[in-house]
Amino acid sequence: MTSLNDLYADYGQSPWIDNIRRDWLVDGTLAAFVTNGVRGVTSNPSIFAKALATSTAYDQLIASSSDDNAEDLFETLAVHDVRDACDVLAQVHETSRADFAAGRRRYLDGFVSLEVSPRLARDTEGTIAAARRLHAKVDRPNVMIKIPATKEGLPAIRATLGAGINVNVTLIFSLARYDEVIEAWSAGVRDAYDAGHDVGAIASVASFFVSRVDVAVDALLPMGDPRRGTTANAQAAAAYVLYRSSVSADPVSSLLANGAQVQRPLWASTSTKNPTYDDLLYVNRLVGDETVNTMPDATLADALDHPEFSSSYLLSKETTHAAAAELETLSPDVDLDRVTQQLEEEGVASFAKSYDDLLATVSSKMKTSK
Repeated sequence: MTSLNDLYADYGQSPWIDNIRRDWLVDGTLAAFVTNGVRGVTSNPSIFAKALATSTAYDQLIASSSDDNAEDLFETLAVHDVRDACDVLAQVHETSRADFAAGRRRYLDGFVSLEVSPRLARDTEGTIAAARRLHAKVDRPNVMIKIPATKEGLPAIRATLGAGINVNVTLIFSLARYDEVIEAWSAGVRDAYDAGHDVGAIASVASFFVSRVDVAVDALLPMGDPRRGTTANAQAAAAYVLYRSSVSADPVSSLLANGAQVQRPLWASTSTKNPTYDDLLYVNRLVGDETVNTMPDATLADALDHPEFSSSYLLSKETTHAAAAELETLSPDVDLDRVTQQLEEEGVASFAKSYDDLLATVSSKMKTSK
């Protein structure tokens, strides 16, 4: 047993890896991660851009492709990667299905996430169409379509879940938006139930971006201020309080009674950006039952090497609420609503830029392969 296996078995948190590469699928690296306890995979345009720019593993696929459009070709490559990764995680998914059916867990696991184009972040109908297309192309029960939690994304999240498609709600930065995400998720699952879908087969996670909050808030506080490096985890603790409250009350409790899965909070962006902070600041402190932590491979290696999961704020109601209360110390120095809205706008813009860079890389490789 590794520490990642312990994280799931003893604490109820699923460790996922925030990276995907074709060479990992070919040489068995991803399979080795799964053996060590990884229970899911997330991807985004930045991850694919780095993989394509730094690896030759895609060159043969690009050379043999009949696609003549960079965006179409990228989608083909991404679908190929995600489908193969889903197959690597298939056993995890099947085992979790048995645990869910037996009532040992309230969710399925073993998912691989694929994001709709960041260009669609403000386009509801375009997002719905893309989600359905990508889901059909991957054609695996453990694929999860990532949709950003923008105002325009919320109705797309509901519609996609209502069609029986797994959804990873991404780019959540604020508690207010998380509350709206819970509402969109519960409405979507209700729609699916009313339409006759098996709601026990519809999975979802709500992805909070953690470390970026501290980067933004720390910039507004003086050096040496004791509040520096505390806001991100405090907000995650407050989100966990909201999650616990929502699953014990209607409408969520009624959905669970009808066989639905819970929508787990997922901690994303959990690598430490400030080198003076603990390298596992956003891992050890955020261990909690029915949560996910998706870690880049370097952070995952740290979690394997020197975990301190028992130091988590989320292991008791008292410590969770105490951590969340740190948010009350920010006013009047920090307007957290303004900070998180800016982070959402920057996140959407950053992913769109990464997507443009990605397509430029694909286009360049297309030209050199001719």
